[in-house]
Amino acid sequence: MTYVIDCRKNWEMPERLLADETDPVRRRNLGTIISHGKAEAKPDFEALMATVAPNAKYTSYTEGGDDNSPTGKDGVAAYYQGIVGSGCNHIEHAIERMAVGRDVITTEGGMKMAYPGKVLAAMGVPVPDEDAHYLYLSRLMIVWGFDDDGLVTCEDSYAAGGMPGFDGIAERPVTMDEIYQWADDPAS
Repeated sequence: MTYVIDCRKNWEMPERLLADETDPVRRRNLGTIISHGKAEAKPDFEALMATVAPNAKYTSYTEGGDDNSPTGKDGVAAYYQGIVGSGCNHIEHAIERMAVGRDVITTEGGMKMAYPGKVLAAMGVPVPDEDAHYLYLSRLMIVWGFDDDGLVTCEDSYAAGGMPGFDGIAERPVTMDEIYQWADDPAS
């Protein structure tokens, strides 16, 4: 089945690169990104936070980025609790390009997210049905930093123009059966 949002694309390319990577540090960092993505998609909060460094600092270089720029492990934990608690954890980052270094990895590709109507309404975005979900579309690049233990120190995000984002989101409803549910996969 083809899904409108498929979280498996978040780790598809990192897994392919990991299969051929021989450098142990790069392998460790790719493994961290894969574990991070799977835990976020499930959602498994404990496993997700196990990938985050104590001194993590995320920065969002997008409009309203300060709200999405937590500092410290507690700040990052609150950020992820907000995402899951609001129901905004149905995310696909279809990574098309990656650069893998020993302390930094960049991922870039199309991003889709299912926003609950209630969240959009609270943000001042009118939607026809607050109980429905709506498709957010963007182009996203993330710079991932890693400490000496392979934990994520930063997840700095840059959204590019040319994608509608919130523009017209009310005309893009998405149903839960159009979203791949990683938590329901027996292999997860």
